[in-house]
Amino acid sequence: MSSLRFSTFPGKRERHLLRKQHNPLFPEPQRTITPAQLEQAQRLDHEELVEFISSFRALVHEATQLPENAGSERILAIKERLDQTYEQAARMADDQHEIQQGVEKLVAVVMQAVRKGAGSDPLALQELADEEAARSTHYALLAYPLVADLLDPDSVISEQELLPSLLSASPEALRAARSLFDPAQLAALAEAGRTLLEETANAPDEARARLRELSRQRDN
Repeated sequence: MSSLRFSTFPGKRERHLLRKQHNPLFPEPQRTITPAQLEQAQRLDHEELVEFISSFRALVHEATQLPENAGSERILAIKERLDQTYEQAARMADDQHEIQQGVEKLVAVVMQAVRKGAGSDPLALQELADEEAARSTHYALLAYPLVADLLDPDSVISEQELLPSLLSASPEALRAARSLFDPAQLAALAEAGRTLLEETANAPDEARARLRELSRQRDN
């Protein structure tokens, strides 16, 4: 049998295969990764990356060619697409830190134009400050691939795979991911997690620790 050659910086599909590999929290048929599965995941991740880089370059060109008198609607549309691009980069294959840094710089330039449009309006300036704080928090959460994968509109993590993915995460990744859920959702996840671990033979101690973290968050 061919050996599996995983990537140093896997994309979302390959990353999800890694979550499942030899993981007793997932159904047994999903725990063994074949070379064909890995090859397909890497190919699809690469195709997505090529398309993403092409779109990013087009967006950079559009953002840098914005005229000084561009309307606020056009500026805000560019800013929203830049934020989406940052989120997309977080789940792509290969090291995308350079692209994310480029997005941050472009967002800073765009925000200068937005602030200029706000003038001295204190309410508008406060709203912009709040938005920048929220963006900073969001970007920090995206440092965890699990968060990026969960936020993906075409997430590779199905509803049935959510709990196994959360309970297999590192403590830091789980802490970041659980901020995506409200208290009621966390309560339901903790309850379902207890059932999953009761039904899983040889459930890892790490999974039990992650469940305790979910339960504590539920009570807070």
